[in-house]
Amino acid sequence: MNEIIFFGLNDAHIFFKNKPEGLKKPIQFKFENENENEKQIKQISSSYLSTIFLFKNGKAIEYLTYSKPNHQKIQIEENIQKVTVGHGNEAILTIEGNVFAKGYDLNSENQNQFINISSLIEDTNDRIIQDIVSGAHTIYLLTSNQNAYGIGSNKFGEIFFDSKTRKTEKPILMMKNVSKIFSGNTSSFVFLLNSNQELFGCGYNEYGQLGLGESKRKEEEYTQKLTKIQNIPKGKIIDIQCGYWHSIMLIENKNQKSKRKLYSCGDYRFNGLGKENKNIKEFTEIKSSLFENDDNIIDFSISESHTLILTSNSKLIVFGDNRYGQLGTGDTNNQLIPIQIELPKLRFNENISNYHLSCGDWTSFLYYSSPPFSNLEEDLIKLFERKEFCDISFKTKNGEIIKAHKLILKYRLNQNQNQIEKLQEIISKKSIKESNQIFEMIYSNRIINPKLYSEIKEIINSNEKIEETMKRIYLNENEKDFIIERKEKQYKFPKLILIMRSELYRGMFLSVTNDKSNKVTDYSELSNKSFQIFEYWIYSNQIKEEIKITKEIIDEIKTGIDYFQLNQTNPNLFDLLINKFNNQNQNHNQN
Repeated sequence: MNEIIFFGLNDAHIFFKNKPEGLKKPIQFKFENENENEKQIKQISSSYLSTIFLFKNGKAIEYLTYSKPNHQKIQIEENIQKVTVGHGNEAILTIEGNVFAKGYDLNSENQNQFINISSLIEDTNDRIIQDIVSGAHTIYLLTSNQNAYGIGSNKFGEIFFDSKTRKTEKPILMMKNVSKIFSGNTSSFVFLLNSNQELFGCGYNEYGQLGLGESKRKEEEYTQKLTKIQNIPKGKIIDIQCGYWHSIMLIENKNQKSKRKLYSCGDYRFNGLGKENKNIKEFTEIKSSLFENDDNIIDFSISESHTLILTSNSKLIVFGDNRYGQLGTGDTNNQLIPIQIELPKLRFNENISNYHLSCGDWTSFLYYSSPPFSNLEEDLIKLFERKEFCDISFKTKNGEIIKAHKLILKYRLNQNQNQIEKLQEIISKKSIKESNQIFEMIYSNRIINPKLYSEIKEIINSNEKIEETMKRIYLNENEKDFIIERKEKQYKFPKLILIMRSELYRGMFLSVTNDKSNKVTDYSELSNKSFQIFEYWIYSNQIKEEIKITKEIIDEIKTGIDYFQLNQTNPNLFDLLINKFNNQNQNHNQN
């Protein structure tokens, strides 16, 4: 289930047929097809050309706003990982790492035809794309080798500094060792961040959007070659959003009370700094009493000339251009400095950190996008869906039987003997679909259906992360009814946890359902230290802090993952080990 809040330009009534073209207050948006309202939103990308809604199933819907008066709504049937739209382009990044794009500056022969621009990269070993970013008329590609490419318009030197070359229809290598690319759907400039947190920028700079400071040469006020940005505020660069007239940088500094701060530069009308008639040409902190010490910035988005900011205290803060009501203030008055607007009641308000912002040219979206399930959550839901080794039953209002697991319910429900009875009472009034959603929320602690969640919230451990629940099972020896015998040592587990986490043991128990034995011998080549890493990770998705990782352990674990047939979607145990090993070595070298 998704939730989308909209305000701004309802161009030719494309989003709301019976509403005015300028919606000046936030309003709930729903798709005409009810099935689409049930799907989870992953991303919204919007410009004056179109708005694309990307769902987590890899499919997308595009609303075309430029084909007046016959606006279109089209389905994009691709295995999509990310979408971007600019003023003159669209791009789709597939899960396989290919990029398909269209636009006049990309393909002058047929601007409406999607072409595989990643296949045009000259180096055939550098064609797997990790990320895409749209500028106004340029598309930027970040490859798996950490190389940044640009394709499309070069009118302002936003790819490379050459006044004679106005565009390129082949990707041009801009910089190596790049960790992130930042631009915007109306921007004719770009920032590149390397792995050392050094920031470089190029392109349109007439209003100081690149944060380079006062220019010594007149031409540098208009366009700028790729240049290192100096005087960046201390801390880690989390994000940079780019409009046409201004840029905003999010910096995280864990040593300060307010961990995240915003810094802006560019045109005084839109940069939020309130310095009338003076463009700011270096990144300068946006100061406001609205940013309290205990309030953290969750997300922000900017487009051509307006900005939205979302905080952990559920504040939506806005400033900039408001000609179509895109600030949601109820009027069309522009705002030089940040102000807070009133939001409608949010269905997923308890999960405010999972809300995201997206600005089109004159549109604003606030939408809910739940984070990807961890493999622990996936395995718990899969355990429920498979209906294997269940030992408790519930009856729906129509008499259907739903089976579940006492061990999971015992730890997921509040420690009260009456909670099972209360759950049965709730299920007895629900359909089979609603009942299944209730159990999925209990098993995973995810809000899948807000209305149903409100009914079960009082009987479940809603504030406890699923990893913490599993750790409580890990610490309770009384729950461990199965023994794995290894060289020199025995390890005890709840049989259900082994079934849930390891396809090896699930297959073993399914094939010997009549076997009453409560032990098995492990013949893997793992050392006891490596096996203990598996033991703790199975419950927690974590590695104990005190464990010292060696190359030998990494090699053993790599073999053990395949041997035990573990779900490695998110997080990946092998990746966790590599990161911990690298951090240990880095700390050792610093000492």
